[in-house]
Amino acid sequence: MRVKRRLSLISIIYTMVTYLVGILFVFPVLWTVITGFKTESQAYSSSPLLWFEPTLHQFILALNGGFWGYFSNSLVASTVSTCLALILGIPCAYAMVFYMRRKQSKNLLFFVLSTRFMPFAAIIVPLYVIFKDLNLLNNIISLIVVYTSMNLPLVIWMSRSYFMDLPIEVLEASFLDGCSKWGTLLKVAIPMSSSGLTATALLSMVFAWNDFFFAVNLTFTNSSTLPIMVSSFMTNEQLFIAKVSALATLIIIIPVILGLYAQKHLVRGLTAGAIK
Repeated sequence: MRVKRRLSLISIIYTMVTYLVGILFVFPVLWTVITGFKTESQAYSSSPLLWFEPTLHQFILALNGGFWGYFSNSLVASTVSTCLALILGIPCAYAMVFYMRRKQSKNLLFFVLSTRFMPFAAIIVPLYVIFKDLNLLNNIISLIVVYTSMNLPLVIWMSRSYFMDLPIEVLEASFLDGCSKWGTLLKVAIPMSSSGLTATALLSMVFAWNDFFFAVNLTFTNSSTLPIMVSSFMTNEQLFIAKVSALATLIIIIPVILGLYAQKHLVRGLTAGAIK
């Protein structure tokens, strides 16, 4: 009985700590959402206001302030770059697992991942010069190219780990049934790794969706994304806290919806291979 009580007490403590950690992580986001329904004077109050009359005024200002143009740029850049990264990265990861020697595969994987070691600030000047010479500054194509190259190592790395968990017998059986290499990839490997690839696609899209550094340096007006719109509410004279909070709430809606929709795939994909 003592052992059961001790285990029960430990379980309760772990549960309380888990809820506490969850609240600490969620509270900043929750407070941002709440602030979006306040007026600027309420948002600037020295004492935090928990009880107030909510208003949609800040959301209306954000939506009428060119939101849809920034939204379309973010949606196009993140979606197209994610699709390109998957199209290029998945066959590469598949070939690394099944058509390369183990040592060569590891060396190539290290080389691919090493492209992410360099800080973004160290490569922005060469990128700026290249896109300027190609007349691609302030063009959505420049962001698509950068986001694709930024997410490609992630796609290759994660896809490789999922393909390594596939039973080789299933792939050999598909060859015996007459499937080509591409047929095996498209009809067998990808469907069997769909959960992991969904998680990979979601993470890639979120990274591109949230990017500020490349967007602020490579775009000006025509192809600016939503993070740039947020920065426009921060002036030398004043920081519009309520407007920024309302716009931030609108920005996180898409990743939250995608995360809820792909929740099962995301959990399976991120934990795939953890238990054999």
